[in-house]
Amino acid sequence: MALAADVKEVKVPFQQYKLKNGLTVILSEDHTAPTYSIAVTYNVGSRDEKRGRTGFAHLFEHMMFQGSENVAKGEHPALISTNGGSMNGTTDEDRTLYFEILPANQIDLGLFLEADRMRSLAVTQSNLDNQRNAVQEERRLRVDNQPYGKTFEAVNEVAYDNFAYKHSVVGSMEDLNAASLQDVQDFFKRYYAPNNAVIAIVGDFKSDELMTKVKKYFETIPAQPPPPQPDMAEPEQKAERRKTLEDAFAQLPRLDIAYKIGPGNTPDYYALRVMSQILGSGQSSRLYQRLVKEQEMATSASAFAAQQRGPGLEQFFVMARPGKDLAAIEKAVYEEIAKMQNEPVTDEELEKVRMQARRSQVAGAQSTLNRAIGLADDFVNFGDANLLNEQYRKMTAVTKQDVMRVAKKYLTENNRTVIVTLPKKAAPAGPGE
Repeated sequence: MALAADVKEVKVPFQQYKLKNGLTVILSEDHTAPTYSIAVTYNVGSRDEKRGRTGFAHLFEHMMFQGSENVAKGEHPALISTNGGSMNGTTDEDRTLYFEILPANQIDLGLFLEADRMRSLAVTQSNLDNQRNAVQEERRLRVDNQPYGKTFEAVNEVAYDNFAYKHSVVGSMEDLNAASLQDVQDFFKRYYAPNNAVIAIVGDFKSDELMTKVKKYFETIPAQPPPPQPDMAEPEQKAERRKTLEDAFAQLPRLDIAYKIGPGNTPDYYALRVMSQILGSGQSSRLYQRLVKEQEMATSASAFAAQQRGPGLEQFFVMARPGKDLAAIEKAVYEEIAKMQNEPVTDEELEKVRMQARRSQVAGAQSTLNRAIGLADDFVNFGDANLLNEQYRKMTAVTKQDVMRVAKKYLTENNRTVIVTLPKKAAPAGPGE
């Protein structure tokens, strides 16, 4: 197994700074093209929300583009587009991310726009009402009226006891309607502060010159009291949990199986990730070969270990063929898990995962945006920007014994949540229809 170890690793060089107001700044020079990417990650996600006030982190993903003291409503995206750039934002359970890609001669533009909304976002009643409606429409589109949209929410709702991960990132319609302007203003002040954020910039610049500009735009933004950190403790599950859904938009039955695991960036997490790829990544994986190709019971089968700051989930997804027995499919999944628990994986399977990890590391480093996002997210989520360079090594260090160990430790019946999604049968036509 020397092949993976002998391959030269890709290392992303970077420098890390902290401003007087607590803002962490990470810079990585790359002069191959006259562009740069800026990623601003705030240490706030849906896990920071309270009962009755969900969806705020995702709401701000929209609010942050509605203007600030020196930027008119809609001007932020217009300025980026006019200057040949692109931008967006994403929200998950653990963090909220905003980013831009711009030509290198527009360094000041990206810094100015991010600093102005960090300092003085326009959190007004008009913007709140407008973006609340936009988020609710997004929920209708992506969750309520999407095949298996409710399935994704049901997995977390049933598997987790702790409200932090139990509720949806999008939030509920009721909570969004109940949000007052004061609620939203308080949320912004508490979480969207420089001491609760990381800025990573990757591209064509000189670090010393750029740091002078970063200080100019950001260092006068006042810090805020450190926000409370949510308790992520999850009580031990004592028995299997099951739920069956009927989905009017689904065409095929779907089986979701989830096991609670520990947080990301641990030896157990990387071993579970290796196991997941052998079981359910690509057409050569064990589940795909058995369920899709050999027994023709499913149209797709996959597995995934979620890397989160708190307890994550090891998840299995199987889309059944029409008329196939879901119980037989579920039994087959458990049989493949039992093999993982009791028989070492092969050298070939382990080497395939290592090569996939190598390819992923190289592919991720090709884009300045991916590097900026990785540096910022890894620092916020795990306190280590260099994790971007270390994940490949941590994946290749996993042994056959590690895979068997975590399969036995986590993939137990008492730690299991099963969600069955069935296509909802159409109601019979009434008289005269």
